[in-house]
Amino acid sequence: MKKEKTRSVTYRLPVKLVEEIETEAMNNNVSHNVMARQILEKYIQWDRFANKIGIIPVPKKILDILGIDMSAEDINEVINVIKPVIKDTVLFIKGGYDLKRCIETLEDYMRASGMKSDHRVEGPLHHFIIQHELGSNWSKFTEQLLQEIFHEFLPDVEMKCESTETTVIATISLGEDFNEHEY
Repeated sequence: MKKEKTRSVTYRLPVKLVEEIETEAMNNNVSHNVMARQILEKYIQWDRFANKIGIIPVPKKILDILGIDMSAEDINEVINVIKPVIKDTVLFIKGGYDLKRCIETLEDYMRASGMKSDHRVEGPLHHFIIQHELGSNWSKFTEQLLQEIFHEFLPDVEMKCESTETTVIATISLGEDFNEHEY
């Protein structure tokens, strides 16, 4: 892995803002430089686009309640509505629409929303782990959405899922050299 090139920059900020960043950094056991970088990265990767694409923050409890009574038909309906939204979002944020950009955008969304996720590689197998903590219907929704996305780009490749009420692990063979951050 190449070391990322950096540059020193000085900003004049209100004392209160600097104190809040330092406090947050201390609470997260990182330097205030790392905290400022994380804040700026989140803004660049997601927040600057959120308003433009119509993303609004929704309390997790509301999603939890909405998911309780979701039927299979409801899940299908939501996925049919959300698929073109995902495509438009990926095109707008990443400047193109392919599997790599789609996965990267979903990872950016999960990171921005505080959802835990991980992408692990074992040879040609890629494991996408999503911990939503919203109940079994949201696991079904997540499985089906990932199934639709992968099928769109790789119609002949089978994706397998393992799920609990809080977590989904989607496994698919994408090859050892697949990297969603290189396109």
